[in-house]
Amino acid sequence: MRHRVAGLTLSRTSAHRQALFSNLVAALLTNEKIRTTDAKAKETRRLAERTITWARRVGDILAKKPDRRSTEESARVVHAVRMAKRVCRDRGAVLKLFDELAPRFMSRRGGYTRIVKLGQRPGDAAPMSLLELIPDDSVPAAKEPTTPEPKGKGKAVKADAAEKAPKGDKAKKAAGGSDEKAVAKKPAKPAKSK
Repeated sequence: MRHRVAGLTLSRTSAHRQALFSNLVAALLTNEKIRTTDAKAKETRRLAERTITWARRVGDILAKKPDRRSTEESARVVHAVRMAKRVCRDRGAVLKLFDELAPRFMSRRGGYTRIVKLGQRPGDAAPMSLLELIPDDSVPAAKEPTTPEPKGKGKAVKADAAEKAPKGDKAKKAAGGSDEKAVAKKPAKPAKSK
């Protein structure tokens, strides 16, 4: 019976499994998305969410300058960093977690990752998934304003466009003219003489 036995073995020894998941969590925190098998993605998600929660819980303390923190607050930060390093042994990933990701997820209580099914891997037909961090909620996605197209045909539309066209350098760029700053060509190399 498997009472109170959490996690998958994935046909690996415990040391190999710990190293595998540590590397996957580090890659997820560093790159913010990884492509892996479904089983590994589901187990990595469990560990990554727990690690992000450790950082998020001390996010309000991290907002303060280190010299403004009380000894108890400093101890809480040190403890959270050590708990995160138990799962993710990569120093750069843990620094990014506490500096960038924890403030980003302060308003979110869990559910920091998403799994997107990608289909089967060619070769062994293993089900593949994309495990990624959820984008920041506070920054809305940039939507391009849609302008209604003017009604009418031919010359009237072109005349309106000519009136609204910018003057000067901008007009040259809009008309397809070249800009010396935007297009910098390399000088031709002189031919070698023998």
